[in-house]
Amino acid sequence: MKLIECRIAIVGLGLMGGSLALALKGKCAGVDGVDIDSTVIGFALTNQVVDHAASDPIQILPKADLVILGAPVNQILSLLRALPELHPGNPVVLDLGSTKREIVRVMAELPSRFDPIGGHPMCGKEKTGLANAAPDLFMDAPFALTPLQRTTSTARDLAEQVALTIGARPIWLKAETHDLWTASTSHLPYVLACALANAVPGEALPMVGPGLRSTIRVAGTSTRIMMDILQTNQENILGALGSFREELDHLEALVRGNEWDLLKEVLDQAAEEQKKLSGGSLRC
Repeated sequence: MKLIECRIAIVGLGLMGGSLALALKGKCAGVDGVDIDSTVIGFALTNQVVDHAASDPIQILPKADLVILGAPVNQILSLLRALPELHPGNPVVLDLGSTKREIVRVMAELPSRFDPIGGHPMCGKEKTGLANAAPDLFMDAPFALTPLQRTTSTARDLAEQVALTIGARPIWLKAETHDLWTASTSHLPYVLACALANAVPGEALPMVGPGLRSTIRVAGTSTRIMMDILQTNQENILGALGSFREELDHLEALVRGNEWDLLKEVLDQAAEEQKKLSGGSLRC
């Protein structure tokens, strides 16, 4: 199936779903949208984010060759369970959820007429919602694709076409590997940013500079979205927190013990690791 011939329905017209719709306009047979918020539907139609839109998925989904689920994780799980009643055909189903293991497990329970594949573009903004959507949001961002054993070559190819068309870099992973890696690269930074934001005393506000602001940036991410992520990737996040705690304890011991030479070695190593990590294009 060629993307240019494909009619796409995006469920969830927030930052991710809206940005995807904008990035795909004119590059497929049509882009339709579903959102439970009628004001979002109005905004999407007025600003031509999608060709057609409705709050009731039954008005949109049956015409779609590709259904993309762009809601928060727990909503994606609910949508997957409802999908057999919402689409009578045999579409490819792709999601954009930030955790994959539970989503892929529920995808595997879909009737055989569906062709599911997991996905997660590693990009975003602290300010969510359709008003902040942008067609270049995915540019040069990693786009994890997590196929099921039942995923066909048609779904694999179509998902990869989507990723490449919006300017992302497809990365093929097992769902378990995705959740393990993102626990450290995305979910842990959010938890640490929240802890740091809460640890800074209020009276220090006059001395807040760009260093702190950039470090706590992701603490502004929607808690509704992040709660789903923390709940569905709990084990891996706890493991990442444990590894971080060991590093923090080591730093504390060196400072407390006046081990300045050893501390400098650790800090120099961290500076080298920062260069490696910053050399990538993760925008999350």
